[in-house]
Parts: sequence; C-alpha cells; structure tokens
Amino acid sequence: MGLLSLNELDRAINQATTDDVPLVRYLCQQGLVDEKHLAQAISQELAIELFDLDQHTPTDRSVSLIDRDLFCEHLVLPLFIRDNQLFIATPDPFETTIWDQLRFNMQMPIVPVVVEYSKIIGMRAKWLNNKVQALSDSLNIRPEEYAVKEDTASFTLTEEQNLDSEAPIVRFLNRMISAAIEAKASDIHFEPYDKHFRVRFRIDGILRDIFSPPSSWSSRIASRIKIMADLDITERRIPQDGRIRVSPDGLNLVDLRVNTLPLQFGEKIVMRVLDASITTLGIDELGYEDDQRIAYLTLLNKPQGMILVTGPTGSGKTVSLYTGLGILNTDERNISTAEDPVEINISGINQTQINPKAGYDFPTAMRAFLRQDPDVIMVGEIRDLETAEIAVKAAQTGHLVLSTLHTNSSTETLNRLLNMGLSTFNVATSVSLIIAQRLARKLCTNCRHTIGKLPAEVLGEEGLTDIGIDPEKFTLFQAVGCDQCVQGYSGRVGIYETLVITPEISSIILSGGSATDILYSAQQQGFRTMRTSALRKVVSGIISMEEANRITTN
Repeated sequence: MGLLSLNELDRAINQATTDDVPLVRYLCQQGLVDEKHLAQAISQELAIELFDLDQHTPTDRSVSLIDRDLFCEHLVLPLFIRDNQLFIATPDPFETTIWDQLRFNMQMPIVPVVVEYSKIIGMRAKWLNNKVQALSDSLNIRPEEYAVKEDTASFTLTEEQNLDSEAPIVRFLNRMISAAIEAKASDIHFEPYDKHFRVRFRIDGILRDIFSPPSSWSSRIASRIKIMADLDITERRIPQDGRIRVSPDGLNLVDLRVNTLPLQFGEKIVMRVLDASITTLGIDELGYEDDQRIAYLTLLNKPQGMILVTGPTGSGKTVSLYTGLGILNTDERNISTAEDPVEINISGINQTQINPKAGYDFPTAMRAFLRQDPDVIMVGEIRDLETAEIAVKAAQTGHLVLSTLHTNSSTETLNRLLNMGLSTFNVATSVSLIIAQRLARKLCTNCRHTIGKLPAEVLGEEGLTDIGIDPEKFTLFQAVGCDQCVQGYSGRVGIYETLVITPEISSIILSGGSATDILYSAQQQGFRTMRTSALRKVVSGIISMEEANRITTN
C-alpha cells in the first residue's frame, strides 16, 4: 500500500500473528502507519467508501441492532440504514468472517465502509460510556418523583409529594444529588451559560456532562441550593460558602460542601460530596506498595516528628491524612486538627475549622493546640512561615504533626520549606516523612484488554526497561469500556513516592545540598519516584500506560 517497506510489513505481520491481533489494529496501535493514509489506502484497495465518523453519527436504530460484545471485539459500528441496507463502519474490512455473522444476525444486506481506527475507538468509548449515559438518561424529571422532606438537620431525598410551585426544581436537585452519590462522584457542577445550562459530575477525577436542564431554571436552581445550604438567596454579587446535609435513602447522611460563584450569565455552583467512608478505609486499600506502607505506619507510630503529604488539589491528600488519623485515633491519644474547612467529622478527634475573617487562622489554632496537652496535631495546610515555624516547634517538642503542602514531588517539598524561610537545621530535625501522591484511574477488570507486547524500544522510551521489565514477559492492557465502568475505568488508586528523612538525607539538608543530591541519596536507599511507582502499577495491570502518562512525567 506504499505505507511500509516490505521488510517492515513482514515484521508487522509476524508480530501481529504472534500477538493474535488483527494486522490493521496492530499497525494503528503501534503507530507504525498514519491512520488517515491507511484508511484511504484500504478504501482504494477494496473499492469501498471512506467515511469520516465526525460527519456520520450512528443513529439510535442502527446502533441498537448490534451486540455490544461484537462491537467491542471487532470494531464494527452500524451507522445508518439506507435503501434497506445497513451501512457498517470498520477500520478493518479484511476481517471477512465477521461480515457473514453480521448478515446472519441482521437479516439484511450489509455495506461495509472504512473509517479511521482512532475515530471508531473514540466512538466506542463514547457509546460504551454506559454508566454516565444511563445516569443522564435516568434524570428525566417526572412530576410524581423525588420531592423533599425537610427538617432543621438535613434534607431527606424521598419520594414524598411536594405540591408547591418549586416542586420540579426540588425533585430535579434531589435526583441530581442522589445520582451523584450513587455514581460516587466527588463534585457536582451547575453551570449557567448564555444560551444553555449544564450539569457535570466529576467521576474518578474526570468531569462528565450529565444533563442539560432548561436554561430558565438557572436562577431557581441557585436559589434552591442556597436555601438548602443556608446562604443568602438575595446575594448574587460575591461568592458564598455553605454546607448541606442530605439523606439519599432516608437513613444514611451525606455532607455536601457548597460554593457559589457569580458569573456573567448567573451563578455557578459546585457541590463537593464529602464521603465519610474515607475515614474507614484501611491503608491497604489506598495503593501503597509494601515498603511505602511500612514507612508510613512506622513513622505514624513515632511519638514525634512531622509527616507531610503533598500533591495538587484532588490528589487524595485528605484520604491519606484521614487514614493516618484513623490509625492513631485511640483512647490513649489526644488528637487535634485545624482544617479549612472540616470535611469529615471523626468521632474521638478534636476538629476545629479556621475562620481567617475572625482572626482565627492556622497559627492561632496551633498555638491553642499546644496548650491543650496534644499528642497528635494535624493542620490542613502549611501556607506560610509562621505556620511552618509552629509546626516545627511542635514536632521538635514531643508531638506528631501531620500536614499538607502543594508541591509536585517529595524533594521539592524540602525546597519549599527552605524557601519559606525555615532553617536547614529545623527542616532536617523536624521532618520525618514526605509522601507525594496522585490519583490514577484503575482499569476495569471486567473489560480491560491486552494490546499485545510492545517493542523493546517503546518500553525504553516509556521508562519501563529502567525498572527491570523484560519485553518478552510484559503484557500491556488498555481501557475498553463496558456496562460496569466509565470508558474502561472503575475507581481510583493512589500513586505514591515516600521520602523517609534518614540520617544521610538529614546530613545533606544540613550541608545545603540540592534536591538532586537528596534524590540521588534517597534512590541509593531504595526510594522510588512517583513515575516508577506508576509504571509498576502499569506492569501489574492496575492502570493503563495512558493513565500513567497523564499523571506523571518520564
């Protein structure tokens, strides 16, 4: 076809045969050919039409004709019916056996058309995004459903009737909140625009379009949420923060943190779903590797020192901290936390919410803690030198301190503390452990699919050979999508790097060594970077290579 040399084609055919992968799929997956040129060449070779999936969207009727598993396996997608013929898109019409099966199943003439491989993969992901689609489909508002029963403590999402004029809005919001909780969404976004209004859920760290209610509902939705969150419904000029407690089933309570933001066409509102179940997660469920878990547990049980958890917003820092607090939460310990805000209430722990407008900030709270006979102190974030100095003082005087910073890696955290103004002595003698982390989407074990073995040079480019991976024994998995997941992913897992401040690293800090010096010394002592930790989960089939590349860099 003029795309590969004969020798290259022979090698590709042999490897595709060995991996039991169709040739066209193998060529595209390995990036050995330009997909557009390949599709054009196939179209010319077989004298069949070339379609652009961006211009030909499948009809509901045609899609309903095909079995889901058949589509996933063979990448054949019905587009439309014309003149009693079913037009089916495929990147690989050479798979002749599937056409006889389709003709038998459909009981009508089949017309294959060629499309680019990546576009049908994208269409498959979109079509198989069943969890989100089913969620969206289920949100049709019907007058008899989901009224709210209210009391002073919480809003119960029930099916009792509410006949007031706002009942449709009430039912709509209750449906949205219930659906978000059921889908394990972390956030709900209500977004007004010039000519439309949309609702999105953040599921497994990714925002998904869920529903588009009438734009005329925008102000009524905002007012209803403000009432639920005990906010000023007349104030539309400045942001407001509030909290809602709901009961999706009439029994269990779920807290929602609410923030409003005035925009050009109304108020955008974001609800953060505060999942209390994170306080009961065991450390084994978070994704720590054995040596990382042992390091965390060992230093948690030291009577003094400072443990810092770092990473961007949404990287799971709160879960790591709350898991540690749960382990420490015994009758023998006095634990106090200063948070902004208090996200999850934990019985047995003294939690205080700072209020900077009233002069009650992190340093003020920590000074008060030190007069409260503490064993363990948790401060939500070290933001400035004053907070850092008090945390250091506490860690050096017989207290265990836990906190967070917004840095990208564990070694950068040490530089951040020094740049704040802490002395090398205080950093070297107070910090005991730094955990840097991200959250990665886990591959759905029900539908993940092997894409065969990768050439050694590809493994090398991705850094996999650096961690001792044998190309002959390594199998790579990719996300597919099924009715039990969202586009091939289900749940998330932590990716960590744990930097223990050993005597050797303390000496480097005291001598003014660089982050590179610290990293080299740590690696000599068994330290693994976050990138390496992510690649180890790729090797284990827990996450995809695409996900490892999304959250870490080589």
